[in-house]
Amino acid sequence: MSEDAKDRIYATPRLDVAGFRFDNAVVDVFPDMIKRSVPGYETIIGMTGTLAEQYVQANSRCYDLGCSLGASTLAMRERIRQPGCEIIAIDNSQEMIQRCQDIVTATDSPTPVSLVCTGVQDISIERASMVVLNFTLQFIPLAERQALTRKIYDGLLPGGILVLSEKVRFDNLQHDKLMIDLHHHFKRAQGYSDLEISQKRSALENVLIPETLETHRQRISTAGFSSIDVWFQCFNFASLIAIKN
Repeated sequence: MSEDAKDRIYATPRLDVAGFRFDNAVVDVFPDMIKRSVPGYETIIGMTGTLAEQYVQANSRCYDLGCSLGASTLAMRERIRQPGCEIIAIDNSQEMIQRCQDIVTATDSPTPVSLVCTGVQDISIERASMVVLNFTLQFIPLAERQALTRKIYDGLLPGGILVLSEKVRFDNLQHDKLMIDLHHHFKRAQGYSDLEISQKRSALENVLIPETLETHRQRISTAGFSSIDVWFQCFNFASLIAIKN
């Protein structure tokens, strides 16, 4: 399937909208889906590479947790300038990992990439100078998010960086509704119909659980990070940087 394949998964009416899964149907259209669904996605990916150039340390590991088709992995790989580094890319979708392997194999870089099909909660993080969670934590059960964040902190070297990108919600209900409406306007401008927007939202309900920025900050701080800030936000999508001192 071409990378240019158009996302039409929710274009026809469904009597029963099943919960969203990263299966072959999604894998086939994922590059188009995420670019047309997440405002600022390409900026976040590009800056992930820029951050790798600045923060990745020699003889360390970089982790892409929830790597999907490897966009963050490739962004880091292209910009890493230090010797002796390795990228560990994790995803629990076998379909994603298989396609990601093809994409990684087709690129040329001295930085090796190891692909692992498992839940991000189940991996060990060691000697890390950069950990990326780009739109992954929102799919992890709420009760498991603190432990994962702490494991990331413990596995980072001093000076290491966590990049966390998420769909977020807002405590102010009026503001939350405004951000959702603006996001839907964005999706319509990308060619999605109201039917597609509605059915996709139903599919993600109880699968993608967003939290407030303050909740993310508190969790990251509780894990041990002292330097935390939002570096990018567009509507109800944001990316935070946390540095281990």
